[in-house]
Amino acid sequence: MPQTDLPPTNAQTHFVNGQSLQPPWPDNMQVIGLAMGCFWGAERLFWSIPGVHVTRVGYQGGHQENPNYGQVCQKITGHTETVQVVFDPARVSLEQLLSVFWEGHDPTQGDAQGNDRGPQYRSMIFTQSSQQQDITEASQQRVQVQLREMGLGSITTKIELNAKFWMAEEEHQQYLAKNPGGYCGLSGTGLVCDIPVSA
Repeated sequence: MPQTDLPPTNAQTHFVNGQSLQPPWPDNMQVIGLAMGCFWGAERLFWSIPGVHVTRVGYQGGHQENPNYGQVCQKITGHTETVQVVFDPARVSLEQLLSVFWEGHDPTQGDAQGNDRGPQYRSMIFTQSSQQQDITEASQQRVQVQLREMGLGSITTKIELNAKFWMAEEEHQQYLAKNPGGYCGLSGTGLVCDIPVSA
């Protein structure tokens, strides 16, 4: 991905579905943050799923306040490139979103995803409640068994509760919808998830 150093912006509208990119969200929505490599390709996996209200990309899991893309690419912020998914749990379950997450990248690669190298590309899940935390941890345990059966190694994905999300610059929001031929380095392992939906 090119390393630009744009100032933070306040993008207002989702380029694909026209929903507001800024809270407050409609009642009964939940939010999950998913870091799985370059956020350009990762966001595209989620924005058309029925029940997903809106997606937006940003930086999460690090120590720097108000980071920008150039700083994150320099590996000095500790942040990941993250897709924040706002969803209606009555229409799409967290388990369904986690299946897309686990299937859409290789969670065993550590500080990398494909040819993208650096801590900003590491695999992380950012939960916002103890219930989300429990569901996410259970899904990770189940997926680890499946990956071992496929001959793959240990999952390096970290799960973090209530981490601050910093919205990325407007240029990066829904990037591959604006630039259909743009870069996407994501590749899964061939995993097909078997995650039961909680009652």
